Amino acid sequence: MTEPAVVESDFFEVIGTQRAMRRLKPDPVPEEYIKKIIWAATRAPSGGNRQGWRWLVITDPESKEKIQQWYHEGWSKMTASGYGAGTNLPEAERLSNERVMKSATYLAEHMHEVPVLILACSLTGNGDITSGSSIYPAVQNLMLAARALGLGTALTTVHRGWQKEIRELFGIPESVETAALIPLGWPKGKFGSGFRKPVEDVTYWEKWGAKKA
Repeated sequence: MTEPAVVESDFFEVIGTQRAMRRLKPDPVPEEYIKKIIWAATRAPSGGNRQGWRWLVITDPESKEKIQQWYHEGWSKMTASGYGAGTNLPEAERLSNERVMKSATYLAEHMHEVPVLILACSLTGNGDITSGSSIYPAVQNLMLAARALGLGTALTTVHRGWQKEIRELFGIPESVETAALIPLGWPKGKFGSGFRKPVEDVTYWEKWGAKKA
């Protein structure tokens, strides 16, 4: 099996330019690439080294169509209720929010065209964010590895509104939490730095609200 080609090897460049890529080409992703990024996911830390994660790879067109229908319905309900309106945001944040909402809506409308969907499943959650939290460092590892290989991803959770139906569709036990749905594919756009607040704005020292002079 051919080893996947790394297109970005600088660690901090990977972190700095890994962003939600919601516009993805329908081109297939080789199996060795999928296995490589899941390998990276399984290098993440987990409480007691229990490794209570499972990765459900979905490429079947009918399954993707069904997920897209549920996802789009959930996204439409969220936006109709005012989610992501971006009211009264500073200008830079408002513009960033508009781009995010536009791309998120595109994903909701075209998710069935994405070549691979990965359900990140937690065996140890049982609704408790602490005991099941190891799944999210693993998801981030997966997404960073995908970036290094030139693949786009996004962390989504809208599907959880239909978790019962998704469990039934894929035979997932009720005790398993589907913590995230990750679209994976070759991006239509370019990687780059997303809008982020400066470190100084989000860091306190010693006491809440206290900043370095």
